[in-house]
Amino acid sequence: QNQKTKEQIESLLQDGKHKELRERLCCRLSFGTAGLRSAMGAGFCYINDLTVIQSTQGIYKYLERNFSDFKQRGFVVGYDTRGQVTSNCSSKKLAKLTAAVLLAKDVLVYFFSTYVPTPFVPYAVQQLGAVAGVMITASHNRKEDNGYKVYWENGAQITSPHDKEIIKCIEECVEPWNGSWNENLVDTSPLRQDPLKKICDSYMEDLKKICYHRELNVQSSLKFVHTSFHGVGHDYVQLAFKAFGFQPPIPVPEQKDPDPDFSTVKCPNPEEGESVLELSLRLAEKEGAKVVVATDPDADRLAVAEQQENGCWKVFTGNELAALFGWWMFSCWKESCSQDANVRNVYMLATTVSSKILRAIALKEGFHFEETLPGFKWIGSRVKNLLDNGKEVLFAFEESIGFMCGTSVLDKDGVSAAVVIAEMATYLQGQGLSLAQKLVDIYETYGYHISKTSYFLCYDPPTIKRIFERLRNFDGPQSYPKSCGVYNILHVRDITTGYDSSQLNKKSVLPVSKSSQMITFTFQNGCVATLRTSGTEPKIKYYAEMCALPGHSDRGVLEEELRNLIEALIENFLEPAENRLTWRSA
Repeated sequence: QNQKTKEQIESLLQDGKHKELRERLCCRLSFGTAGLRSAMGAGFCYINDLTVIQSTQGIYKYLERNFSDFKQRGFVVGYDTRGQVTSNCSSKKLAKLTAAVLLAKDVLVYFFSTYVPTPFVPYAVQQLGAVAGVMITASHNRKEDNGYKVYWENGAQITSPHDKEIIKCIEECVEPWNGSWNENLVDTSPLRQDPLKKICDSYMEDLKKICYHRELNVQSSLKFVHTSFHGVGHDYVQLAFKAFGFQPPIPVPEQKDPDPDFSTVKCPNPEEGESVLELSLRLAEKEGAKVVVATDPDADRLAVAEQQENGCWKVFTGNELAALFGWWMFSCWKESCSQDANVRNVYMLATTVSSKILRAIALKEGFHFEETLPGFKWIGSRVKNLLDNGKEVLFAFEESIGFMCGTSVLDKDGVSAAVVIAEMATYLQGQGLSLAQKLVDIYETYGYHISKTSYFLCYDPPTIKRIFERLRNFDGPQSYPKSCGVYNILHVRDITTGYDSSQLNKKSVLPVSKSSQMITFTFQNGCVATLRTSGTEPKIKYYAEMCALPGHSDRGVLEEELRNLIEALIENFLEPAENRLTWRSA
């Protein structure tokens, strides 16, 4: 019933563009590391009114099967501020259609009356006792994209087998039901409730559980600049700073309000570093603010920059921030825990492609460290499992600037991370230290962990498959490489096939993930490198890290070794020229 998307298909048909029609109409969306994500537009593998209705009908069917009290417990729906005029598609409209499908079936729906950060949806699912929730967002993706992120009753993103079963249910009911198109139901149905005030108040109150130095915050003279990257973050970060006793951070005026075109940045991903943080850094210099915090458009991730003594800015990587957060959350726990608290009951987690710095801190301090597959959906589920078994989880992260401080939200959360960094910077200022100086101190104490993460763009799935299949049959059939240039390989782990040469039975401890490509190489020199496909974008990502023991640290030597190894990895394993891969910087 959407005229714009209907016209897109009709004009492709008239122009005889059969190849593009096939691409748009002959495959369906599937769940990646962050739910369903694709470009907005016409077609079954795009995000549009129809595919959102179909997905919600499938979810309704699956939840009805699994929960006898589904209709009474209800379902949460949130959305960001994305939109596209050419396909008459916006996050709010797609959220209204999601709600309509469920309201028409007499399900109680908690529909936020305005845009919210992604973490508010999993938080609301747990707080309200709902069976599930959906957030309409494509996070930090390019402006053309949108997505559909599904959370289970435990407040974590869905994992297997739920995702596979939901896809089956979607395919069983593709014809829209009566009422599914009625987006006005959210305004008229008595079953629609607005959870905004209750959830926002409760979230800000819960945030205080991870505030340890309120008296310092209240007196702090430190200034912060915040950019919300044309997304949802501004109001909520202001409230979070208030909850911690801070003066509000200075907003970047050009990026404060929602703008679906993200008109001041070439891409709305704060992870891209200084090039996209230009406006906030200039404002900080003008205002005399030493620290910049940047939330991505749906406010679930956080970038941080700090001005150094020489006037230059240091933009921290996700792994560096995790070292700071890990140190901080453990130190605060140690200072505030009860006499009989047992450090063996304490956990921190990271995805397997992230830095091993938390492992090093855990070994020295005595708490537990665990790894999961890439994607916060795996972290959320595991954390819930640990909590249910009486464990205490302080912190979890993924290297792509996703952080979970505390356990009020079982997903990454840029709002809480922003205010925790502000408190940390304030505390360190009192010690005469900057964040960057403390980071060096952490590495000196626990061992240097030097890492580099980047990616190549590849829009041709067969090429990606060929690259990974070559690695699986490198020196002959089913034989992985034994070296990469001059660097000898000690172990290979292939999450796609479930192979791990370091295990006695040659089987991977982490679960197999056949739908995505991922191979990890452990080198004789102590470097660990992973090649994997992105779950949300047309990228081949690489991650590499050199880990040194405490006291064995010549940073320069480690950095050079890592640089040389990455060059060898790219040249020998990815072959960018032959495979026509586009370098990240281009």
